[in-house]
Amino acid sequence: MNYSIIGLLIELALFACGAYLYLYARGIVRPGTGEARQRAETFRRDNATWMRFLGLALAALMLVNVVLHLRELLA
Repeated sequence: MNYSIIGLLIELALFACGAYLYLYARGIVRPGTGEARQRAETFRRDNATWMRFLGLALAALMLVNVVLHLRELLA
């Protein structure tokens, strides 16, 4: 497998992490059940602001990297 493809897969995985972090910070994704959900909800409420910014920044940077990487591969 070409190393460029592996790099693209890593960028896609990091984009997915950024999108998940943003959705988690917004409260759209609710992990766990019972007591674990309560702890996760408390953590989310306490740290929602910086997690939103971090998730958006990571997703935006990785999206730009993915687009540029695809342009390079298709050229």
